[in-house]
Amino acid sequence: MSAIRLVVFDLDGTLIDSRRDLARAANEVLASRGGGPLAEDAVTRMVGDGARALLERAFAAAGLPPPGDADLQAFNRCYHAHLVDTTLPYEGADAMVRAAAAHGIACLLTNKPEPHARRLVEHFGWAPLLAAVVGGDAAWPRKPAPDGLLAVMTQAGAEAAETVLVGDSHVDLATARAAGVRLALARYGFGAESVDPARLGPDDWVLDAPADLAPRLARSS
Repeated sequence: MSAIRLVVFDLDGTLIDSRRDLARAANEVLASRGGGPLAEDAVTRMVGDGARALLERAFAAAGLPPPGDADLQAFNRCYHAHLVDTTLPYEGADAMVRAAAAHGIACLLTNKPEPHARRLVEHFGWAPLLAAVVGGDAAWPRKPAPDGLLAVMTQAGAEAAETVLVGDSHVDLATARAAGVRLALARYGFGAESVDPARLGPDDWVLDAPADLAPRLARSS
């Protein structure tokens, strides 16, 4: 394959460990509706398809009727208030983003609402390094639809063979396949257990730690 010019990062489970803050927001909304709390690990398994899907799964697990728009708004308010209470980058994630930006073009593609994504990348100092930040509420369908990724590739002038999507979940794998790009599976991330290793191809990469990306990029040149 061609040398990689564009690195597109997922956010939750790839750059940041946000499990506790997401679980707190979900449980506060459940409590407001009379539901009992869910374990952090249970909420973690619901992450990846956007806030509405997370909340729908949480309500179902708590035995509550499906959430409405007001519940989603309450979740977003609560999560915004506690966005960086306990959320931290994975060890080596900062260096990974900087290495990608130094190598070529680095972007972010997440199903998290864009205001939350932008606040997080600004908080952790990555905003100047990212040529684009695309959230789940952007003009394109959320992952695993390839539209957002294809738009980022068009903006960067990068072909599929020159692009790698760095992500930790089956959603990222499906997105990479739909766009025809290589996946770098963040096997250290909390969504990696959802990925069937048999679905990885010979051109995909496996990252056991964020530090594994830079050597891969160097060898792709």
